[in-house]
Amino acid sequence: MKKYVSDLRVSSIEKLSDIHVLLKLTSEKELPEMLPGQFVEVKVDGSDSTFLRRPISINNVDRENNELWLLIAAIGDGTRHLASLRKGDSLNCIFPLGNGFSMPEAGSKVLLVGGGVGVAPLYYFGLELKKHGMTPTFLLGARNKGALLEYDLFKDTGRVLVTTEDGSMGEKGFVTNHSVLRDETFSNIYTCGPKPMMMSVARYANSKNISCEASLENMMACGLGACLCCVEKTKNGNLCVCKDGPVFNINQLLWQY
Repeated sequence: MKKYVSDLRVSSIEKLSDIHVLLKLTSEKELPEMLPGQFVEVKVDGSDSTFLRRPISINNVDRENNELWLLIAAIGDGTRHLASLRKGDSLNCIFPLGNGFSMPEAGSKVLLVGGGVGVAPLYYFGLELKKHGMTPTFLLGARNKGALLEYDLFKDTGRVLVTTEDGSMGEKGFVTNHSVLRDETFSNIYTCGPKPMMMSVARYANSKNISCEASLENMMACGLGACLCCVEKTKNGNLCVCKDGPVFNINQLLWQY
């Protein structure tokens, strides 16, 4: 898929929590094709301590408004700078990068499991599943109710189940403790979030012989497979998450089940 380097303009920025913002970017030209699971490398200008681009998952591509959505967690100097952008500002982006989630067969019963800012690519994928006639089930995990991101958007896209560590919303505990995993069976599972969470989801899927893909969040720099800082050991050798991923079938990974 062709890659683009473009200055995109901030059309809006919405504060979702104390540290999360939804950044919407637009262009004078029509945005190119982008797949759920792919990501963008953004240049951070004006930050003395940020020298490398930051990888951000594609949260949505709004064709009606020609907008690219990025969900940002402001936890470092670079991402805090991105969260401080204003409408009309310019942001240089390389996109789309990496691969995307595999589309399941028509009529599949699909579970999308996300934690924290890892829910970002699952929203875009859920929209694509809906276009293909499927109603996805989202299982979203967060520390508390206030840290649950884009809940209303997910509700408009499919069935939403929630776990919070403090029990302030949904079932108390981690996503892999949710009762739906005991009570129902799914044909496909897709997950993105903290690695321990994804490994737990992978163990569950493996135990039930369910097809499962995980979107890895290894540290990245170039986004093109040149710097090798995002290498993941797999059954096919060492692979660059930015180029060969970020989405992998769990059967490729050397995770201990």
